[in-house]
Amino acid sequence: MAAAAAAAVGGPQPAQSEVPEQGPALDKAATAAHLKAALSRPDNRAGAEELQALLERVLNAERPLAGAAGGEEAAGGGGGPGAAEEDALEWCKCLLAGGGGYDEFCAAVRAYDPAALCGLVWTANFVAYRCRTCGISPCMSLCAECFHQGDHTGHDFNMFRSQAGGACDCGDSNVMRESGFCRRHQIKSSSNIPCVPKDLLMMSEFVLPRFIFCLIQYLREGYNEPAADVPSEKDLNKVLQLLEPQISFLEDLTKMGGAMRSVLTQVLTNQQNYKDLTSGLGENACAKKSHEKYLIALKSSGLTYPEDKLVYGMQEPSAGTSTLLVQGLAGAPGALGQVESSDEEDQDGSQGLGKRKRVKLSSGTKDQSIMDVLKHKSFLEELLFWTIKYEFPQKMVTFLLNMLPDQEYKVAFTKTFVQHYAFIMKTLKKSHESDTMSNRIVHISVQLFSNEELARQVTEECQLLDIMVTVLLYMMESCLIKSELQDEENSLHVVVNCGEALLKNNTYWPLVSDFINILSHQSVAKRFLEDHGLLVTWMNFVSFFQGMNLNKRELNEHVEFESQTYYAAFAAELEACAQPMWGLLSHCKVRETQEYTRNVVRYCLEALQDWFDAINFVDEPAPNQVTFHLPLHRYYAMFLSKAVKCQELDLDSLLPDQEMLMKLMIHPLQIQASLAEIHSNMWVRNGLQIKGQAMTYVQSHFCNSMIDPDIYLLQVCASRLDPDYFISSVFERFKVVDLLTMASQHHNTVLDVEHERSMLEGALTFLVILLSLRLHLGMSDDEILRAEMVAQLCMNDRTHSSLLDLIPENPNPKSGIIPGSYSFESVLSTVADFKAPVFEPGGSMQQGMYTPKAEVWDQEFDPVMVILRTVYRRDVQSAMDRYTAFLKQSGKFPGNPWPPYKKRTSLHPSYKGLMRLLHCKTLHIVLFTLLYKILMDHQNLSEHVLCMVLYLIELGLENSAEDDSEEEVSMGGPERCHDSWFPGSNLVSNMRHFINYVRVRVPETAPELKRDSLAGTSSDDLGSLQNSGTAQVFSLVAERRKKFQEIINRSSSEANQVIRPPYTPKKWSAPGSAPPLTTAILEIKESILSLLIKLHHKLSGKQNSYYPPWLDDIEVLIQPEIPKYNHGDGITAVERILLKSAMQSRMNKRIIEEICRKVTPPVPPKKITAAEKKTLDKEERRQKARERQQKLLAEFASRQKSFMETAMDVESPENESPMEIATAEPQVSEAVYDCVICGQSGPSSEDRPAGLVVLLQASSVLGQCRDNTEPKKLPISEEEQIYPWDTCAAVHDVRLSLLQRYFKDSSCLLAVSIGWEGGVYVQTCGHTLHIDCHKSYMESLRNDQVLQGFSVDKGEFTCPLCRQFANSVLPCYPGSNVESNLWQRPSNKSTQDLIKEVEELQGRPGAFPVSISSETNLSKEMESVMKDIKNTTQKKYRDYSKTPGSPDNDFLFMYSVARTNLELELIHRGGSLCSGGASTAGKRSCLNQLFHVLALHMRLYTIDSEYNPWKKLTQLIEDMNSQLGNEEQQPEVPILYHDVTSLLLIQILLMPQPLRKEHFSCIVKVLFTLLYTQALAALSVKGSEEDRSAWKHAGALRKNTCDAEKSCEVLLSFVISELSKGKLYCEEGTQECAMVSPIAWSPESMEKYIQAFCLPFLRISSLLQHHLFGEDLPSCQEEEEFSVLASCLGLLPAFYQTDHPFLSASCLDWPVTALDIITQWCSEIRSFTERHAEQGKALLIQESRWKLPHLLQLPENYNTIFQYYHRKTCSVCTKVPKDPAVCLVCGTFVCLKGLCCKQQSYCECVLHSQNCGAGTGIFLLINASVIIIIRGHRFCLWGSVYLDAHGEEDRDLRRGKPLYICEERYRVLEQQWIAHTFDHINKRWGPHYNGL
Repeated sequence: MAAAAAAAVGGPQPAQSEVPEQGPALDKAATAAHLKAALSRPDNRAGAEELQALLERVLNAERPLAGAAGGEEAAGGGGGPGAAEEDALEWCKCLLAGGGGYDEFCAAVRAYDPAALCGLVWTANFVAYRCRTCGISPCMSLCAECFHQGDHTGHDFNMFRSQAGGACDCGDSNVMRESGFCRRHQIKSSSNIPCVPKDLLMMSEFVLPRFIFCLIQYLREGYNEPAADVPSEKDLNKVLQLLEPQISFLEDLTKMGGAMRSVLTQVLTNQQNYKDLTSGLGENACAKKSHEKYLIALKSSGLTYPEDKLVYGMQEPSAGTSTLLVQGLAGAPGALGQVESSDEEDQDGSQGLGKRKRVKLSSGTKDQSIMDVLKHKSFLEELLFWTIKYEFPQKMVTFLLNMLPDQEYKVAFTKTFVQHYAFIMKTLKKSHESDTMSNRIVHISVQLFSNEELARQVTEECQLLDIMVTVLLYMMESCLIKSELQDEENSLHVVVNCGEALLKNNTYWPLVSDFINILSHQSVAKRFLEDHGLLVTWMNFVSFFQGMNLNKRELNEHVEFESQTYYAAFAAELEACAQPMWGLLSHCKVRETQEYTRNVVRYCLEALQDWFDAINFVDEPAPNQVTFHLPLHRYYAMFLSKAVKCQELDLDSLLPDQEMLMKLMIHPLQIQASLAEIHSNMWVRNGLQIKGQAMTYVQSHFCNSMIDPDIYLLQVCASRLDPDYFISSVFERFKVVDLLTMASQHHNTVLDVEHERSMLEGALTFLVILLSLRLHLGMSDDEILRAEMVAQLCMNDRTHSSLLDLIPENPNPKSGIIPGSYSFESVLSTVADFKAPVFEPGGSMQQGMYTPKAEVWDQEFDPVMVILRTVYRRDVQSAMDRYTAFLKQSGKFPGNPWPPYKKRTSLHPSYKGLMRLLHCKTLHIVLFTLLYKILMDHQNLSEHVLCMVLYLIELGLENSAEDDSEEEVSMGGPERCHDSWFPGSNLVSNMRHFINYVRVRVPETAPELKRDSLAGTSSDDLGSLQNSGTAQVFSLVAERRKKFQEIINRSSSEANQVIRPPYTPKKWSAPGSAPPLTTAILEIKESILSLLIKLHHKLSGKQNSYYPPWLDDIEVLIQPEIPKYNHGDGITAVERILLKSAMQSRMNKRIIEEICRKVTPPVPPKKITAAEKKTLDKEERRQKARERQQKLLAEFASRQKSFMETAMDVESPENESPMEIATAEPQVSEAVYDCVICGQSGPSSEDRPAGLVVLLQASSVLGQCRDNTEPKKLPISEEEQIYPWDTCAAVHDVRLSLLQRYFKDSSCLLAVSIGWEGGVYVQTCGHTLHIDCHKSYMESLRNDQVLQGFSVDKGEFTCPLCRQFANSVLPCYPGSNVESNLWQRPSNKSTQDLIKEVEELQGRPGAFPVSISSETNLSKEMESVMKDIKNTTQKKYRDYSKTPGSPDNDFLFMYSVARTNLELELIHRGGSLCSGGASTAGKRSCLNQLFHVLALHMRLYTIDSEYNPWKKLTQLIEDMNSQLGNEEQQPEVPILYHDVTSLLLIQILLMPQPLRKEHFSCIVKVLFTLLYTQALAALSVKGSEEDRSAWKHAGALRKNTCDAEKSCEVLLSFVISELSKGKLYCEEGTQECAMVSPIAWSPESMEKYIQAFCLPFLRISSLLQHHLFGEDLPSCQEEEEFSVLASCLGLLPAFYQTDHPFLSASCLDWPVTALDIITQWCSEIRSFTERHAEQGKALLIQESRWKLPHLLQLPENYNTIFQYYHRKTCSVCTKVPKDPAVCLVCGTFVCLKGLCCKQQSYCECVLHSQNCGAGTGIFLLINASVIIIIRGHRFCLWGSVYLDAHGEEDRDLRRGKPLYICEERYRVLEQQWIAHTFDHINKRWGPHYNGL
């Protein structure tokens, strides 16, 4: 077969004439079949040639594309793919299928798919899963389908959004455990896959090589090496667009399964095919041209073709050098590609950074064949080359990856990839789209390098490690600059420049990530650690980062420009240095790997030595400089730590000599000192970024690669160096040497006074950390984890995810400590308690938190660890506050405790030397000095200093030297000056050593000189003094210098020199400012012990306060731990120390007792100086001020609280009303209002009206009520849909349009209410203000430049008192209370009289106390507020009239506003009035004022008295016919079709205000009769024919009884008989019966139906009465609601007996004879049903039993929503939205921010919020799991109602853990929606500019 193929591919043949030029599809099929047959013959030479010729013609690269991309003149024409191309693809498909159908062919091939791998390739933003339980490689990922098909219950998995793209690993046992495979890919044996029939793919083997070659030719053609070094994106993209169909065709082939993939693999890797087709020999001009273009492209890429070897030989003198570099990196012939080198020089010039130093790479004869690196031997290789050239087009990448399930291809492709690796990175560096390109590169490499077997193979065969390290070096070499550390002029060290794009944009990350990936494989890492040459190169690479981003302290003025390069520097060190280091460390865990550690340490030390030489470092670091980047130090430290901890290596065998140790410690120590300086604000002129660096250095992601190794290295140095030297170095680095003097005054030459205290605290704290931290000195991993966790929890309660984030995990994924692993969970459960998320009525959402258990506070709280780990200093304070609170609560200690002293785990033997620091004279002198200074109240000392001093003493006692023998004989050196202070070096014995006199250097002005009688002139005196134990002048610096010399020289010759005077570096302040120093001698006569006891007296403020506890109870000295001393303040600490020192030595015990017996009063300073007195007074004054402040604050808080309770309370019902509205106090003559702006109170008047602060908002909540209790669910599959037919809004709309079809428009608009959708809801916070005050307030807001969350131009503001959001002011109508009381008196007028009065009052136009004609301020305001109300909602929710702008519209709108507010209040009360008067809604209601405003405006529209429904309700009208006669005009709406509640509001609003109670009751009574009749009519329609005749009959019998008018049966029977005169009941055919469920109507059920029909009206009337007349609503049981409300409204006669069952009919009070008026009402309907019986019936049945509105019900698990919606297409634009969202009110799916669905500049969400919620939208963002609220022109993020197992939100699904619905949160959301409180409760609003 192969031979045949080769023959077929042979030289080009003349086109054969028998093949038709362009045949239709039929011919194609026929030709294909003919060729297939020809090729199937044993002798297929002829067929092969024929096919060859055909392909030659069809797949001719010259034709289509050359026109499109090449020649300019043709470019105009060819836009889309040409017809010829389409044709070529058609031919290919036909030929592959061999004459059959292509689809059948595909299906046939798929049947032979043996692949047990999924291999699905995805691109960025795809949602995939990662399961850590099943993964072997940390990069393992699964597609959603395989994940859900597999079983991962209880596993540690998460969903993630792919950053760079990836592929599914299901079925690949190299990457994941087989238990996690899904059902489809559980390994199937290949035996049951049948063998592929030979002839099926025969044609493919012939056609595909040609096709792929054609593609390559297109790519060659299309690529024009641009003149500038930048391929113009446009051209490349154009070529790629034209090639889209071809590449897609290949991609489809790969999806046919394993059989087709193996054919493709053969084609792509067959070298013979490639050679024959592409050599460019032969006579074909096109092929020649194409080959030339290929060679040009190679050359310009800085790569050569083997033919150019000669040139190379000449250019390359040393044959030994690694040729790889020259070939792969050095560029085109010449050491550096000509183009490139010149280009880089230019860059250099522009940056002015001097010539970059090129680092010579390790030589070593590598395999010479690397020379042919880019000799392409197969299609695959050239395809990859072009893929790189075109900067990784997505389609090509996907094709190449789709082939990976084929094992043979995988190996070939990996090798090809490695072969092109250097070229890839080169292209990346130059690319302009480096981000996209990086992602695509990693997309490929992660598939190849995650597989250990494959990685090992290419490492061995293709020198992968060499290539990678070399390429890394090459990349970094392009941005090196001279280091300015230490010796700026002569430094030979080069570092990377963090400002370069390469580092700033993180361009190197694909490389580094590949490197880390391959180092995670043990076999590869071993090769790396064994290869000395590689290690040297690698250390060379790491040294580029050593000392980068150097900071120089600004001393004079603030920097002009704060560079932000530091982030690039930290990222670079972490990614390029630390992560590979952790990778290597993870393979050095056992004893057998000792050799590797020795190698690394050896080369690391060499690199460090080179570095010290390069920067000319001796022993003094340059002042005012710091770099946080010392990766070489950290490599060394971490490998040391590992060696001792895991490999049992001897530490000393890895350590260098003393001199090197001294050098090693300097820079890390410099960083610690600089941290203290930065926190002391000494670097403030360098800007904020330096603080940023200090924080990043200790931040959780960096600390274990930065500060931890630094501290560990210092601990190692301290344990091996002379302790006196080390301690002096510390104080010298921290610049506090001058402060450590016994004199009360000193002059610090290097530090300003205000920084002294914090620097001293810094130095002592550092020592404490250094001596107590055990992270690398013997703690086990679990102990470390526990300590870290406790430290974080002590600072603050933490959520589970923030804990995972804050605890520095071992950065290497394979190390075993995976976040979320079992050890993490088990440690967490032992140290912390879970607090479930709670809700506060304020609406702030809490998350589930972990809080430390009590025993953790008691025993494990470790302040040292907390200080080490805090990024912000305030966290330390927070931890201490929490500790204090715990002690108070548990009753362990009432006062302000000091940080507790915590016992440490034991040291590893290798580090025992560290404790010598605690037993060195230098430290003891410092401690003694500081104790003395604190006792004498010298300046600049703090409690913190004392705390640390005591901590150090206690550490010393805990770790006292084993042998108590005196100091061994000194090494023959001279008497040192510190020997004159303490005899030995053991702290226990030095504590009791008394020091009598001390010689100090003081400024001449010091007070010591004045009173110092000892300073006699005679030298004899001084001499004699000296012998009697005067401690000498002690200079730390001089001591350190001496020690240094000594260690360096190790000879005593120099040690004999005289003690040098104190070395003072010149300070940069003005010369001559230091006063001359002179020597004085102080009388001290103290020991450390006596100082401690005096301190105890001082702290407790009492004389003789210390009494040794062992005198009472000798046991104390034997007990190891005394709980009483565990927690407490300084006094406790002193007692604890004294007790410990007594336990350690009998001498100390005796001395303590002696001191206590002497009862020395604490040595006062000789006299309290004025200055000190001043400070004491200051303290007292401060204390008093503090108390005053506390008192004020408390008072303020209580006032605020009481205000909050009255005004703001969101949930709790309170009875007293905060507003003094006209109903409140009867004895006051007029309502009084407090203005919250000017603070004056008074009545509201015509010219100065007061108003209520209100928020007007359009609302469609009412429209969402449904008559169905079944909750609506959010659809989560295609089958489920939501139809809005059953909502209140829809039903009302249908009714109105039905009425408008048949009746007169103006009358229709009085028969219903609108406002179910887009109704205006008015709410107030209850505060009032003068309207003129409000205007000036708005003016000031307008001028206020502060960005508010609201728009002042739209009239929005916040209430000046309670800050509640508002947008209008509702004027309060001037009125008096007495008056209203008069109105309420019951009168004895008859109903008839009242009816007359009502009619007259309605007819009287504008009978108002305020005449509208005279414009007053009040009426103006009322008008303007009415305008506001109208503008609140959209026009479409106001205009229902057929004639636009008709006054009826306004009329309808106004009474509907009243209706909306009443209905909403009813909903807020739970839909009924059973709960009675108290309710939050009632408390802040403004209905009274609203009514006045509405009534005022309603009365402008007088209803023509003829049409006034009041007449129809209360009078019999004689000439009915006149109305019905006019056939041509539409009739009025029959009164029985009117909505009674609307009538009620119309009647009341047409009355002059304030209304009298008796009129109100009269109106309600009259309307009730109509309502009752409607109920009966509806009931009659609901019943069946039999029911009706039975009812009719029963009622007729009782027609003449006395109470016929109040008898349900009589009235019902009469209604039926009246209505049956028309055709209302006639239409009943069989279909009707099917619709009405056959209910057996009993009298009870009829009564129940009627009551239910009437209840809504009664509820609204009662509410109205409650608001207008201030009467309380009675509370009752649900079943008696009707009767209670009826009696409350005065419908029930007072003497009504309650013994027999209540009947609604008893409430009737007919204004005229019942039967007559019913006849009149029914006759209207009769005439209508003559023509429209169906509609007539529909209009009679008014469904009024609405249930409360609810949001959609959500599924339990968020994943169900996510999986359905995140790939769902939008119904408008049919695309899959980038940010899909779903409306939680109606379930509509929308594109958030999608420009695709934008209409007139409104994006879809905003549009939907207007249509669905009249401006309020509640959307669930599918990709973020959060809910967003749109309210008008603002929006806010509300939070999430889905929480994970730890009670946390997962915004943006970053963690991807499973989320579950939190019912409480969802209820809160729904509550806020119904109560319209989004604006008040959510604080963070922003404008959305219609862009959501």
